[in-house]
Amino acid sequence: MVKPGLPKLIATDLDGTLVRSDDTVSPYTHEVLDRVRAAGIRVVGATGRGPRLTGLTRSDIRAAEFLVLAQGGWVVDHSHPDEPVTLHTRRLSGRALAGILADLEAAVGPLSVLVEALEHDDAPLWGDRDPTWRYPVVIEERPREACVAVDVIKAFARCADCDVDDLLATAQRIVPPEVASVTQAGMNFVEICPPGVDKASGLAVVAQSVGIDPGDVLVFGDMPNDLPMFGWAGWGRVAVANAHPSILAAADEVTLTNDADGVAVFLDKLLSR
Repeated sequence: MVKPGLPKLIATDLDGTLVRSDDTVSPYTHEVLDRVRAAGIRVVGATGRGPRLTGLTRSDIRAAEFLVLAQGGWVVDHSHPDEPVTLHTRRLSGRALAGILADLEAAVGPLSVLVEALEHDDAPLWGDRDPTWRYPVVIEERPREACVAVDVIKAFARCADCDVDDLLATAQRIVPPEVASVTQAGMNFVEICPPGVDKASGLAVVAQSVGIDPGDVLVFGDMPNDLPMFGWAGWGRVAVANAHPSILAAADEVTLTNDADGVAVFLDKLLSR
């Protein structure tokens, strides 16, 4: 039973929010999340990372009973770690993606494109080798036609001559929501996901599976891809101090930066009430 006055579920973004700039999560943060779970509060990792990064994600948020992956397109129940159950999956048709990329390039010029098509741990990305991609990953260089020949989990697109927020605004203007959902997570790429997919839709799957109302959910985030869950969660919306301006504007409260363990500091104080 959760103590009165506390949320019943907390969901946190990972990169830039829970995870520090050196790609680590502090022992203090893990310890606080363990205490959150011991208090009966469900812990959810809500991230843009796809299922190919499940192992890394489980390591970064060990207390999580559920993972909302791929911006909400992939939801996995890890409440029984030896027998994880996939609750929800969505893919974007390659044909739809090809049309989206053609429309975007007509508007902004050439794009560097990567697609995430495979779900197994450490699966490669397909597409263009982009020197700005900051994370270590195997990239299989493939022509565009091969990348859109299959349905994908999501795609990444970057315009060398555009600011990522400007590219996102253009994409959201020209891509109908019934065709795809487009966001950005701070990597200088926009992310193109199946229609109706965002972190709010993924969290709704979790909430329904455990019988928790959005009004009992507290969320943490830092980038525009977190905005849907900020709009969905009713107990509270907390930005880290290093967050994108759109997230700072949407937050109820602002905690310390990710490098200062802002999520853990906020939760530690919350448990002490």
